[in-house]
Amino acid sequence: MSKKLIQDIVKIKVVKKENRRVDRALDSIQIESKALSTLSTKPRYGIWLLAGACLIFLFFALSFLFSKATVTINPKMQNSTLDENLSASKDSTLSDLSFDLVSLEGEEEKVIQVSQTKEVAERARGTAILYNAFSPSPQRLDIDTRLEGSNGKIYKTTAQLIVPGVKKDGTPGSVEVKIYAAEAGPSYNSPPLDFKIFGFKGTSKYSKFYGRSKGEITGGFKGRSPVLTDTEKSSLENELKGVLREKLSKKARDQIPAGFILFENASGLNVHDITAEPLPGEASALFSLKATFYDFLLNEKKLTDKIARDFIEDYDGSEVYISNIKSLTFTLPAQAGLPDQENISFKDVKNINFNLSDTAQIVWKFDAEKLRSELLGKSKKDFNKILAQYPNIDSADLTLSPFWARSIPSKLKDIKIIVNYPE
Repeated sequence: MSKKLIQDIVKIKVVKKENRRVDRALDSIQIESKALSTLSTKPRYGIWLLAGACLIFLFFALSFLFSKATVTINPKMQNSTLDENLSASKDSTLSDLSFDLVSLEGEEEKVIQVSQTKEVAERARGTAILYNAFSPSPQRLDIDTRLEGSNGKIYKTTAQLIVPGVKKDGTPGSVEVKIYAAEAGPSYNSPPLDFKIFGFKGTSKYSKFYGRSKGEITGGFKGRSPVLTDTEKSSLENELKGVLREKLSKKARDQIPAGFILFENASGLNVHDITAEPLPGEASALFSLKATFYDFLLNEKKLTDKIARDFIEDYDGSEVYISNIKSLTFTLPAQAGLPDQENISFKDVKNINFNLSDTAQIVWKFDAEKLRSELLGKSKKDFNKILAQYPNIDSADLTLSPFWARSIPSKLKDIKIIVNYPE
């Protein structure tokens, strides 16, 4: 019994001793674990700080890589009150300004009610071009020279004329003349005809002098025709002229070549045919008006340069334009020798004197591409210094992206220039 008790006591001691070893081992493990934990935490914070710094650096690098600049410019402008007398020539060598003549033919019709008619006999009328292929010498023809049409009918010239001779290159000389039918009636109305000069029949000239009608020959009539008072006729004529002028004016403006200008009130309308034909079975008539629209086509740059030299003090020859040039008031003064634009024979005009008035907005241009090149890679603080080299710029704003950028991009494609030119 006693022996067994002693053995149990020894076992208990051994167990306690082993327990103390285990406890010491556990304590040692806990201490090592804390040390390792401390050692591993410090590098983790460093890695995150380094990663954050890299991200910030990358963000700034990318923002500068994609940086942009926008320059908004207000050009120099000046308002000048014009009241200037100018002259232009059809021959550009005779004056600083030259003009070309725009001409468009048109016809306008309107059916009108009539209350009175009368018996009338009208002769057909038209225009012919006569040619001289016979000799270099000009040929004189009297008024009422008879022309034999290819339809077998006789027409006559309305004026005395001279047909020019054959040109040196063999081209026949030619002249235009109004013609009318030898007799009244609709049988002389015709589509375009060929002509021979009846008086040359049987001579060598007969085959060498010839003519062709310019368009149809119309207006021949016999019977009762509407009677219009002078007041009614004048009113209708003015109405159709206004409609036709507006149509032809729009057509002319649609065809203006770049760099040229037509002034609205520089145009004229030459009426060359007015007819009133009765409509069968009706108490009405077809009133028609044929006319040619004319306008003076001016070179916009030459006109602008002339105004700039006359109205800009100390003008240095800089490139300018007038934003409202088309709305300036154009007039042909009476002293220009053209007092009535409706009665001017525009096709014969060689020189014109005219007046331009109203307030002109003169705008200076500048070389935007040169400015863009000079801004490449420059510091933001140098912007105003560079801008000072452009006297044609009134003011300008520079916007950089990102907002913290302090220099202008070094690539042309990254610089945008907006110029507030008035239209």
